[in-house]
Amino acid sequence: MSRFLAQSGFRHGEQAAAAVLLVNIGTPTAPTPRAVRRYLAQFLADPRIVETPRWLWRLILHGVILRLRPARSAELYRKIWTAQGSPLAVGMAALSERLQATLRAQRPGPILVRHAMRYGDPAIGTVLRDLAAAGVRRVLVLPLFPQYSGTTTASAFDAIGTELSRWRWLPELRFINSYYAAPHYIEALARSVEAHWQRQGRAPRLLLSFHGTPESYLHAGDPYFCQCQETARRLRERLGLDEQAISVTFQSRVGAARWLQPYTDATLAELPAAGVRHVQVLCPGFAIDCLETLEEIALTNHARFLHAGGEKLEYIPALNDGADHVAMLADLVLRNTGGWHEFAPDWDAASATAQARAAKVRHERLRDERR
Repeated sequence: MSRFLAQSGFRHGEQAAAAVLLVNIGTPTAPTPRAVRRYLAQFLADPRIVETPRWLWRLILHGVILRLRPARSAELYRKIWTAQGSPLAVGMAALSERLQATLRAQRPGPILVRHAMRYGDPAIGTVLRDLAAAGVRRVLVLPLFPQYSGTTTASAFDAIGTELSRWRWLPELRFINSYYAAPHYIEALARSVEAHWQRQGRAPRLLLSFHGTPESYLHAGDPYFCQCQETARRLRERLGLDEQAISVTFQSRVGAARWLQPYTDATLAELPAAGVRHVQVLCPGFAIDCLETLEEIALTNHARFLHAGGEKLEYIPALNDGADHVAMLADLVLRNTGGWHEFAPDWDAASATAQARAAKVRHERLRDERR
């Protein structure tokens, strides 16, 4: 039996399609300890996430973390869970649908947009196999991590490589590894801040909170910290703010190791004593709202800020499936699919069908000649 997977339902002469695969980090399927444990077991077992020696980390993970953390995390997930399910899962599905509609309006070719999660469902491997069964021969992978990190973007690439290493016929593949300074991305962030200002007024301080990573990863060559700073600088310049009106911090640290600083929670606890009692928080590294934005920032850190003497903290939502975000991603997709005829503005269905039919005829002729 071959070690390589055959393409299900393959027929010579079928018209090929192209796809855009949006990838995000993932979410439990339910706000329960069992579902969270399953998710954390996959997430924390990834050597891209934790670089501790495997034998030692397995002891810690299965002996301590997966015994204690799932119940606590499930309680946090319950605070943000909606009737439709996980905010991240719901948001990813909505964004995929809107991007599909936008690309179809701009390009006549056979283009599919799908989303997958690095951990949990829908799994990257499952979605890739579904795309192959739908006749997709070209895939643009777009991880929704604007700033590159080995813990996110590279991990998504690992999962894709692992899946495709089992395939007999590989698709043509392109991979976007960051868009932290893309003009349309900065513009979308700026417009979201400006829209919030129009509704709520402008706070004395805009705090940009990015997800943290261990500081050792920066010293090992991970560009994430520098790309976050570049995003912040370009956004500050676009908004016309001076350096005193904006802060860059890092959230979601765990364990005793030193992580990227300054820390979001510590900064928010210190600002009231420095005279800043009204702050607005934007999380530019999160494309879709999730536990880290809706619970950690809008609930936990909001309470921390008020407890420290602050008067008002406003969380500015992620770009989610908003029109500016969809337009930005569509532009990014079209800029990275040049030369793929499915994305050509003059793609012609009749011509493509005729070429596919001709290929099928040639195949049948060769098959008959061999009999």
